[in-house]
Amino acid sequence: MFSALEDVQTQPFMAGLAQAERSVDAVLNMIAGRLGLDDSWVLGGPGAIPVMTRYLVSRGGHLADYAERDKLMYWYIHSFLWGRYAGSTETVLNQDLEAIENVEDGLDRLIQLLRRTRGDLKLHPDDFLGWSRSARLYPLLYMLTRTNHSRDWGNGLELSHHFLGYMNRLELHHVFPKALLYQAGYFRPDVNAIANFTFLTKDTNLLVSDRDPAEYLPEYAARHPGALESHWIPMDRSLWRVERYQDFLAARRELLAEAANRALDSLVAGQVPEQAAGPSVLERSLAAAPGGHAGEDEERVIQECNAWVVGLGLPEGEQLYELIDAESGQRAAVLDLAWPSGLQEGLSSPVALLVDEDREVEDAANRFGYRYFTDTGAFKEYVRREVLAEELSAV
Repeated sequence: MFSALEDVQTQPFMAGLAQAERSVDAVLNMIAGRLGLDDSWVLGGPGAIPVMTRYLVSRGGHLADYAERDKLMYWYIHSFLWGRYAGSTETVLNQDLEAIENVEDGLDRLIQLLRRTRGDLKLHPDDFLGWSRSARLYPLLYMLTRTNHSRDWGNGLELSHHFLGYMNRLELHHVFPKALLYQAGYFRPDVNAIANFTFLTKDTNLLVSDRDPAEYLPEYAARHPGALESHWIPMDRSLWRVERYQDFLAARRELLAEAANRALDSLVAGQVPEQAAGPSVLERSLAAAPGGHAGEDEERVIQECNAWVVGLGLPEGEQLYELIDAESGQRAAVLDLAWPSGLQEGLSSPVALLVDEDREVEDAANRFGYRYFTDTGAFKEYVRREVLAEELSAV
């Protein structure tokens, strides 16, 4: 609470800011080093970072050993998988900070708070039914690729974050190419299903391009035995045909759930007993909200538009901005690019750019009071005519 700062003097406050910065850096490096989540586009649940920072400071800036570090990582992953900070952030933050007030057994108390709402912390195949990069399990898929000895199909080398180097980005790859699926009559949620995603090097991604998996997967299976399996690709070759696409997704969701649970269990080394299985996350209304980037092309458009706005001296927009329903605490939609405070902060209405989104996303933006644009040309015209003109007139 801000009231806690009432009697804090300038020098202690400045020292606290410096300590906070060092500790946040340490936490981010911990997440990158242990989990391979080494870029903001795959960093899940940033709302949990203040808790992790406070815990690290309470430990004198250093955790006792790898086991304590892994348990903290275990809590962090589950905090974004189950949307711990997707609702009333202040309430949840106070609960979690209270849980670690006494640092001894603080991590166990944090995990128990998650169990109270989840029931158990196991992943089920249906939890991988989400789609688009805004799905909560998207960072988990990236993490598994980085840390579980997944190998590139083109060169057979491991895609380890240690091998590739810090901040080296892998490219998203659709196992079944988008063009093939759209031609077969599938819609965006199926085309961009999490279970259709994997990550490869740029060279391999370009080589595969839009080829039919029934053609290219056998080639890579023969060239580098075990490489496909390291991405949890079902090896029943009949599932590699487009007419069996839904069966492929179902089989891969099974493999992904098994791999995820093994990885997460390894972080706590079996020290935390599991309770009876709870319902799937989808049954708890935590499915991926509509909206979000569907691929590299859409993300490129968003980034270029954002850079154009910044180049005009206007505030940078927030990518993949979540609209949170105040009553339910759930995500109503994900906006591709948004200015919640307007392009003239505090003086204009919230603005959003939606690229190739469904009507559901547009309705949510409208309901939350956003002036939204579905065409970059129309958006830029609005900026020139209304935003920049008003700023010039004010001058």
